[in-house]
Amino acid sequence: MFLQLLFLFPFVLRASSVPIRPTLTFDEFFNYVHIPSISLSPNGRNLLVHTRRSLWDSSSYDNSLWLYETEIHTKILITDKLSESFKPKWSPSGNQIVLLLNEKSNTNMKNETKNFSRSFTSQPKPEQHIYLYCIESQRLIPIPIGSEIPSIITWASNDSSLYFATIQSNPSNDDDHLNNDEWKDVIQHRQWKPSDESTIYHIHIDRKTPLVSTTMNIVRNVPFTISELLFSSSEQKLILTSFKTVFESMDDFEIYSINLDNTLSLSRLTTNEAFELNLQVSHDGKHVMFLMSGLGSSKTSSIITQERLYSLDLTNGQIQRLAKDFAGNIREFVTRPDGGVYILGQVGTNVQIYTQQSSKKHTILHHGLDGTYESISLSSSPHKNSTIAFVYSSYAQAKEVYVVDSIKQLKSAKVITDENRLFSERNLPQVKTFKWTSDEDDCTIEGLLHYPPGKFESTHLPLLVLIHGGPYAPSLNQLQLSAGAWGSLAATDGWLVLEPNYRGSPGYGDQFLDEIRYEPLTRPGKDILSGVHRLIQDGIVDRNRLAVGGYSYGGFLTNWLITQTTNFKAALSGSGSVDYASAWGTMEFPPLIDYLMGGFPWDTSDIYAKQSPIYQLDKVRTPTLIVTGEVDIRVPAGQSFMLERALHYLGVPVQLLIFPTEGHSFRNNPWHGRIKVREELKWLKKYGHQN
Repeated sequence: MFLQLLFLFPFVLRASSVPIRPTLTFDEFFNYVHIPSISLSPNGRNLLVHTRRSLWDSSSYDNSLWLYETEIHTKILITDKLSESFKPKWSPSGNQIVLLLNEKSNTNMKNETKNFSRSFTSQPKPEQHIYLYCIESQRLIPIPIGSEIPSIITWASNDSSLYFATIQSNPSNDDDHLNNDEWKDVIQHRQWKPSDESTIYHIHIDRKTPLVSTTMNIVRNVPFTISELLFSSSEQKLILTSFKTVFESMDDFEIYSINLDNTLSLSRLTTNEAFELNLQVSHDGKHVMFLMSGLGSSKTSSIITQERLYSLDLTNGQIQRLAKDFAGNIREFVTRPDGGVYILGQVGTNVQIYTQQSSKKHTILHHGLDGTYESISLSSSPHKNSTIAFVYSSYAQAKEVYVVDSIKQLKSAKVITDENRLFSERNLPQVKTFKWTSDEDDCTIEGLLHYPPGKFESTHLPLLVLIHGGPYAPSLNQLQLSAGAWGSLAATDGWLVLEPNYRGSPGYGDQFLDEIRYEPLTRPGKDILSGVHRLIQDGIVDRNRLAVGGYSYGGFLTNWLITQTTNFKAALSGSGSVDYASAWGTMEFPPLIDYLMGGFPWDTSDIYAKQSPIYQLDKVRTPTLIVTGEVDIRVPAGQSFMLERALHYLGVPVQLLIFPTEGHSFRNNPWHGRIKVREELKWLKKYGHQN
């Protein structure tokens, strides 16, 4: 026996010497570095990386732009004041980069609190700039462009020529009497509002002189705000997309072109009830490829679809769908020098890389690691194997940037950033997919289960159902840590976290996506309750320790669920609606409600009433914490006030937190997101474990 123990002793000693990684702390969670975009130079030698991190001392964010050398992985800081509103773009030669800085006058130009503000106060108009960064000199050069705010920029055919569009910063004044003594400061809605007009300029840059000089000319004015702007050298056209500051009609979102030989000609290239986004010109300049996601019409039988890929022929205007055989959701794409495309396609909880050589070919899956690929970028080398860069993450791997010389080497891609190394040194929650069938119709539903560290596949755990928003923003196999995606932190705090991809989630087919129409709360709500029931049946979850929460559409569903059952001990309602008739009348994107409900409030009043929790709030017994942004007009704060007042009158424990200056996305002050999650965890601790 002694010899056996002596023989075993070295192995025990060796096992005990294996380091145990510490669990993630609350402070560490909020120091996650996000990577909003990357972009490879035309020759593939350099890579632009945009990083975003919290600056706690200044209650702001650091948006830095880095220049990486892809072979030796050295990096240079270009600026730590990058504007989030515009993705930097390489010049045709790859020797220069055009970008915007986060100056006071153009900070967050597309931020909802500025873009969709209902304030009509005129603001001072300081000098605006675009900036050029020279690779050789490593200089950042300001180019003055006047007082109008630049919104979007595109290179022309060479490094000395740019086109850009500006946002009209003053309210429109079509009627002369608006500013006279008769009306004083009274606003006539729809007659005096922020202008939707834009002006397109061409700018020529002469760098041969000691000081950079420019020549700037107006190309033309257009009667809408421009969200994307591209240049086709082969067709000598500008391609642009329109949008309006108040989203009242899907007709406001279309693709147009301007023939530069006749700038008076503005041609509309699309006519549909859909969003066209992520436009890219093919390498031959003859096609524009874009993603399209539509809402259809509330008056027809058309259905909403997952995001699809299309190609528009600039020579004849014909539109062709690409990747027809791909049944999932196309999240991103990039054009290839050989005429094909790389596609980032979502099926279930994974986003993988696919290729299609032409519209007549099938899409091909390139087997990488399970997880989520995003922000894919290619060099424009005509060689078969162009350099490829992308951001990758999974349940257990934080986001970093990777580079590979060939798609065939995808699994052996080299990581070139080290922004989130801390998270590889922590004992993160283990995650697995979980499937169940809906009690309503036996439809298969999938979700993610986050287990507390050290308790993988344990039983009788407390459950937090954390519901994604959108409803078209599914939970994915990625490590995305933020104030809205904090399942990992809740699991670290001891909760089993279920993130359900209920019906209405993309990645499971068009029918699955559209089955919530006419039942936008009841059907996904039943899917979620069926999942909770299954976890209880299987003994995984303690039925006496259940909680539910979500933000945006996740808040919509939370508000509905607490009217259907009293089993949840605690609820977290983030920017959720309770009355869809008033939400339709006050939110900045009413077509979503119109479509989901099957019509306007006076057309389908029975559906609006059935789906609105306001008429069933007397059934609520669940203590509820409510959070909202003060200036949120995606889901107006008034909806949260209504919920708080009702629960207060009913004697249900309730607290409402209002975050100043924040819109729907909580992007103005990092402390706000931190406080939000801190108080949500405290609410769960106070009410969620009660028997």
